[in-house]
Amino acid sequence: ARFATDEGNIGFLALGTVLPLLRDGKVAFPVMLDAIANAQREVLLEMYWVSADSCGLRFLDALVSAARRGVVVKVIYDSIGSIGITTAFWGPLRRAGGQAVEFHAVFPLRNALTTGALERRDHRKLLVVDGAIGVTGGINLSRQWLPVEEGGEGWRDDMVAVRGPGAQELRTLFYDTWRRTTREAPPADAKTLTKKPKSRVWVLTNTPPLIFGPVRASIGSKRRSIRREYLWRVEGAKKSIEIANSYFVPNRSVRGALFRAAARGVRVRVLVPDRGDVPIVQFAVESLFDTLIKNGVEVYALPDRVLHAKTAIIDDQFATIGSYNLDERSWAKNMELNLAVEDVPFATHVREWFDQDCAIAHRIGLDDWRLRSSTRRAVEWVAYGLRRLW
Repeated sequence: ARFATDEGNIGFLALGTVLPLLRDGKVAFPVMLDAIANAQREVLLEMYWVSADSCGLRFLDALVSAARRGVVVKVIYDSIGSIGITTAFWGPLRRAGGQAVEFHAVFPLRNALTTGALERRDHRKLLVVDGAIGVTGGINLSRQWLPVEEGGEGWRDDMVAVRGPGAQELRTLFYDTWRRTTREAPPADAKTLTKKPKSRVWVLTNTPPLIFGPVRASIGSKRRSIRREYLWRVEGAKKSIEIANSYFVPNRSVRGALFRAAARGVRVRVLVPDRGDVPIVQFAVESLFDTLIKNGVEVYALPDRVLHAKTAIIDDQFATIGSYNLDERSWAKNMELNLAVEDVPFATHVREWFDQDCAIAHRIGLDDWRLRSSTRRAVEWVAYGLRRLW
């Protein structure tokens, strides 16, 4: 079953779960604000980047209104990602009865250093309302994602809305982070996240350990690991792999899986920004163009808009949308979240939108790319060498 939104996106019914693809803030923000406005019992928001601008204030007002009418409102925001705001920003919410907590506060600095907070960030973007509807993806609450006509920058990004068991899994994940941050026990009705997914719409994640080292899979289950799922799906791909990723700096194991797929005849396409929002990361992304193209990967760069999406489609059967970049930070340092969907109509729909992005992007040709200056090559080399320090 399908339904059209005002922006022409399509929602799908997968095993009783409605899955609208929400492209860009122009579509995602109204859906999220409407869900908050209609909340009856509970609003849970976990967000890496919240700004004290027109976008952040719009969501703050919605959260305050919900709290005033008796809805339980809980917010987790990342200290580094939301470094532009202070605790005073959340004053109206707290006075209305809501709660807002800072993940790994940088100040006081002594605490940051003893907990590793400078490295361990909560990079997730998550909204759950009444345990019934969840929204997740790559969009933050900042004017960069607002449409240009609303004073924003119109960044290109993806979110996805989910109902039913998928929303319940997102709620469970939120309360796991809430417990880590506040030491408060989750509510009695918060379900346990099963080690093995039981439907074709499920949560993938990772959770950092309490000491330095690689990030462990979510809540002790390798079957919930984003990186593991990426590798398994790429290794098993038979006809097509599409990846849109803003900070595409995969390690050797991921690159090797992509190269092996291309060698066995799978069409592998990667969409990256033509102009990234973090210059050093953009140079590191571009440092891999040579080896990607030589090994059969088609590389496309999206012009005019900043690409911030983290989306992948395999064989028009599987799609994943979330916060996970294929880089060192997402693998080893950040708390991340992706939604996985094994549903042919939905995956095909997401791939069709990917096709439209590629149609306006320019494909990187190996001969032309090799004409770049030696100075640029040197900058790329340095940027890639520093990838573990971002």
